[in-house]
Amino acid sequence: MRNMSPWWIRVPLIFFLIFGLMEYFIDSGDKPAFIEYPITLVFMLVVLFILVGIELILKSVENVMFQTLSPEAKERYLAAKSKQWEWKWGKAFWKKMTGNKPIEEEKEIILDHNYDGIRELDNNLPPWWVYMFYATIIFGLVYLARFHVFNDYTQDMEYEQEVAEAKIAIEEYKKTAKGLVDANTVELLTEASDIKAGGAIYSANCVACHMPDGGGGIGPNLTDEYWILGGGVKNVFHTISEGGRDGKGMIAWKQTLKPAEIAQVASYILSEINGKIPANPKAAEGEIWTGE
Repeated sequence: MRNMSPWWIRVPLIFFLIFGLMEYFIDSGDKPAFIEYPITLVFMLVVLFILVGIELILKSVENVMFQTLSPEAKERYLAAKSKQWEWKWGKAFWKKMTGNKPIEEEKEIILDHNYDGIRELDNNLPPWWVYMFYATIIFGLVYLARFHVFNDYTQDMEYEQEVAEAKIAIEEYKKTAKGLVDANTVELLTEASDIKAGGAIYSANCVACHMPDGGGGIGPNLTDEYWILGGGVKNVFHTISEGGRDGKGMIAWKQTLKPAEIAQVASYILSEINGKIPANPKAAEGEIWTGE
């Protein structure tokens, strides 16, 4: 491999080969291995330094050996080395695509025009430009046939289809994005983690007015079936978010709690407090809720 490619190709190739093998064998989920496990980044940097060090050592050895050669051997070595990395097919492809003529052959295409000693060459258009021009013609014919002869989809249809797909994607995202919830979309949470989080929020913010068991104090009783502003998770969410009755009700918690947190504490109240028997229940207030 050393005789086939220069060091600036060998080192990255070996480095990324090792990196790819590590990514394949280390199960790090969606994140790259060097982010999930930073020690792998340290390892890869060590590997990179080792590869560069090996190349420097080999280069030094090569220089020392070169100095020991005879002048004739040095010439043969340099001649062989100059041909070592000759990109023959690349040069041939480049010559074919540009269509340039060597300087020695320019006399065949030189014109008679002479502008103060400046001569003009009768070059043809570069083949790459001609091929692209032909490609645009083919593309135009296909486009014409598809959309104006066979009447494929229009821009309006494409727009409506993309909007419909976007709406579906948004709805799917909302199912897992709890932070986007509001009083119209909230649903009763049943996962243990959400109920536990709601209980912590209730203990930190609600017990002063509603008591730890929800029996009520300054605030109303949360254990019975009577609700001042309506029961059910949507009404409870709205009450916590926007506050209670003007002038004498609960403050609006939307400035303090996130929508997801309001959904958690509302679900905790309805799942763990409502329907239980408190130690000192406050008298019922509001009306019986028969909705949700």
